[in-house]
Amino acid sequence: MTVLMEGNLQFDFSKALKARRFDEENSHGLSHCMKAVDFVVETVDKLLFIEVKDPQNPHSREKDKNRFIRKFQAEELDSGFVYKYRDSFLYEWLSENLPDKPIYYLLLITLDPFDPLLLSNRIQSIKQKIPAGIPEKVKNLWKKPIVYDCQVFNISTWNKYIPQFPVCRLP
Repeated sequence: MTVLMEGNLQFDFSKALKARRFDEENSHGLSHCMKAVDFVVETVDKLLFIEVKDPQNPHSREKDKNRFIRKFQAEELDSGFVYKYRDSFLYEWLSENLPDKPIYYLLLITLDPFDPLLLSNRIQSIKQKIPAGIPEKVKNLWKKPIVYDCQVFNISTWNKYIPQFPVCRLP
């Protein structure tokens, strides 16, 4: 059973072909110049780059949680999410670790409840900045997109839409 942790969040990746922690020195090794997503997970038909932000961690301070929410609402975190994806993609592509499968970028942000409009705005903003899909301007040049899709979840929506990889908070 492949179980990976991010803080006190436990992910069950036992149904994946491969799952590994990517954002750590012995896996990535270039944190001084490249950002990294937390996990890289391979399934039969796709590759998942997963980033986790846990402002509702029981050990976090209320002012830190509120600061995260303000930054998230104001799009101040979007560029960090984009760089984490792009740098991870580039690192994997250059090391030839990328299987020829569509890549999806999944962000788990532990905010309950999520404001649907805020969530939709964040998803659209991040998709536009990566960019997701193949932009119209390069349709004749690109053979495939840098990312097929990007989605943002909280714990309950993650478990609803990605039940094959459940996440739970340990005490």
